[in-house]
Amino acid sequence: MTTSRKVRWGILGVAKINKRLLPAFQRMRNGEIVGIASRSLERAQEAARKEGIAKAFGCYEDMLDDPDIDAVYIPLPNAIHGAWTKRAAQRGKHILCEKPLCPTAAEAEAVAAVCAEHNVHLMDGFMWPHHPRTQLLREFLRRGEIGPVRHVVGCFTFQLEGLDPENIRLQPDLAGGSLLDVGCYPVYGIRWAMDAEPTRAWATARFVNGCDVEMTGVLWFADGRTASFDCGFTQPMRQWLEIIGPIGVVTVDEMWAPQGAEASFRVSRTTGPPDAIEVHALEGHDQILAMLENFSTRILDGKPSSPPVSEAVKTLRVLDALAQSAREGKAIDVVS
Repeated sequence: MTTSRKVRWGILGVAKINKRLLPAFQRMRNGEIVGIASRSLERAQEAARKEGIAKAFGCYEDMLDDPDIDAVYIPLPNAIHGAWTKRAAQRGKHILCEKPLCPTAAEAEAVAAVCAEHNVHLMDGFMWPHHPRTQLLREFLRRGEIGPVRHVVGCFTFQLEGLDPENIRLQPDLAGGSLLDVGCYPVYGIRWAMDAEPTRAWATARFVNGCDVEMTGVLWFADGRTASFDCGFTQPMRQWLEIIGPIGVVTVDEMWAPQGAEASFRVSRTTGPPDAIEVHALEGHDQILAMLENFSTRILDGKPSSPPVSEAVKTLRVLDALAQSAREGKAIDVVS
């Protein structure tokens, strides 16, 4: 990795999620946060003062035109991810975009093409693939510790009090809804654990203000395997993944956002004592910091982003089919 300089970052917006991200930005070894932009100069200046950021911009375009910014993080509403990612790419900025990359796979493919044309790195902001536990789990599965993966179940839910239509998550024009907000996590996780793409999807959902607030889905794979998930804004916090093989089951209780001093997964096997549970644990890591540093390393080294943007597109193809299924009440083929 190049060590003579750091990636100079800007944040395109003053969204609430910045509160979670800024501590990691400020701890980076290979990057530094140098600018923040808002549609209001006063809000940008306030955020910059509070966080010790050198530059404040009262216009997103002004940040994109600044030669002192190498890369931008985009935490804007889902519906405008694509437009601002393209604008950033056209100005030569590398982009880490809050998930989902775009509301649909077709738009994500178009955005990825623009980034490739302008030779900039692009990655969506899923954090869990960057946690060291994820690699530990991948190696565990590849060794065949539970046999070939046959079924996966996942979830991500939390309670959105009141289901207020004014909340950005419940505004259809901004691509709201639980599938894009949190359902994308178990869908991506299912694809990752199965190491294959589903061919057919079915979902049922409850809608408020034109946005899904609960969804349950089933995915079918070409080899006959299946997976299922649920997501939503109406249940307590649940964020686990279960991976089932013929000789064991892996349960990851905090798959998407591990908490505490360690991160772990549990394994129960069909052999041995029926109540025996083995725990695989490692020291807790800041997965936000890991994501930022991994992406910055790729920028400095000039190597392709990892995970590649194609993963975002593939997940969105499944999300597209699930959304269509929930609207039409029938199973839908996943576009390959």
